[in-house]
Amino acid sequence: MIDSLKSIFSISDLRKRVLFTLTILAVYRIGSHIPTPGVNTEALAILAEQAAGTMFGLYDMFSGGNLSQVTIFALGIMPYISASIIIQLLTVVWPYLERLSKEGELGRRKITQYTRYGTILLCVVQAMAIALFLERQTNIAGGLPLVYSPGWAFRLMTVLTLTTGTGFIMWLGEQITERGIGNGMSLIIFAGIVVNLPAAVLTTFDQLRTGQIGLIRLLLLLLLMVAVIAAVVFIERGQRRVTVQYAKRVVGRRMYGGTSTHIPLKVNTGGVIPVIFASSIIAFPATIATALPTGGWAQAITDQLRNGMPLYYLLYMSGIVFFAYFYTAIIFNPDDVAENMRKHGGFVPGIRPGKRTAEHIDTILTRITVVGSVYLALVAVLPDLMIVGFRADAVPFLGDQLDMFLPGFITDGLGVTFYFGGTSLLIIVGVSMDTVQQIESQLIMRHYDGFMKKTRIKGRRG
Repeated sequence: MIDSLKSIFSISDLRKRVLFTLTILAVYRIGSHIPTPGVNTEALAILAEQAAGTMFGLYDMFSGGNLSQVTIFALGIMPYISASIIIQLLTVVWPYLERLSKEGELGRRKITQYTRYGTILLCVVQAMAIALFLERQTNIAGGLPLVYSPGWAFRLMTVLTLTTGTGFIMWLGEQITERGIGNGMSLIIFAGIVVNLPAAVLTTFDQLRTGQIGLIRLLLLLLLMVAVIAAVVFIERGQRRVTVQYAKRVVGRRMYGGTSTHIPLKVNTGGVIPVIFASSIIAFPATIATALPTGGWAQAITDQLRNGMPLYYLLYMSGIVFFAYFYTAIIFNPDDVAENMRKHGGFVPGIRPGKRTAEHIDTILTRITVVGSVYLALVAVLPDLMIVGFRADAVPFLGDQLDMFLPGFITDGLGVTFYFGGTSLLIIVGVSMDTVQQIESQLIMRHYDGFMKKTRIKGRRG
């Protein structure tokens, strides 16, 4: 490990890429402390605490805490992610975008340009919504004014500031992808999430010192955390390899083909996108309830969708499974894969090319997606189970029996603070793995001779 770190900084080009990436991330974190003009930060902190369980909290996580502070990067990279997802969905139903996706580098550039336009449009809409939302918050505890000077001047300033901030973040991410190491957009999200890790560690040590948490419980939590991270790494790297054989063909005096390769089908094809979709939908009722009067049917629905309630877990996990299949079906088309294999003379051993091959790949993908979706659902709900537990008494008809049967650490939770939710954990581990793999590829490419010293074939002398 130490030798690999030394190698990173001993190679000039790789060292420049790593330092450039760190510099861009530092610029992003500096911008995260610049507030939007006209907003009372004290009243905003109270409002952020009240809206922690809504879509506000989900967006705040992806913005790295910028939304709760309404900095110039308040929208974060979420508009770009939303625009990318919309463009991907439109690619399936709009023939023009489908043709562009098959035109190679030129088509991808046009799709990227359309994604940027969509990002700016979403930024304008979301920034205006945030400005109107902030102006309407007049009942903050203590009577603190949230917006000093409401009106169109504040709205236009907010729209201009937040849209420019997201555009700048988008440019920073593209610079990292082009001139740095790793995926720029993912690293920006990663940086926003892990920035609170040092404070979380210090808080945990303070709780241990004051006796709020015991040493045994802390060690068990650390072991559980390591086990969960290991499981995430194992599943994220898991693949089902479909063997593909290419037939031999003679062109002129040369023979081509006759090789054997494979199609890697990831167990978790959708990544963290299904969790994001499900989290957004499950948080939508709570978001709407904040704008309605207290009490009534809206409050009743919100109470049933709180963390720890059976309905919350049922809908959340079902949504993750559904979107895992939905998003996998969008980004991976077995018919296109089978057609490309047939055109190039490839076939799966024992399977007829064409429709039968597409059906075979689709069957395999459907089966492994079961494992991937269940894994995503379990990782997503595990932090909530650790914090608040499972309200078994709220289950219809069987609630009292389940509450008596299940142990207390399941029904009441462990009563600990878990600083990273399931979505955050998946993002952290996934981005870390991708970045390490890219660095490792760079090292292998530049130190190929050094890695292969023991197996080098020496030339014959004399």
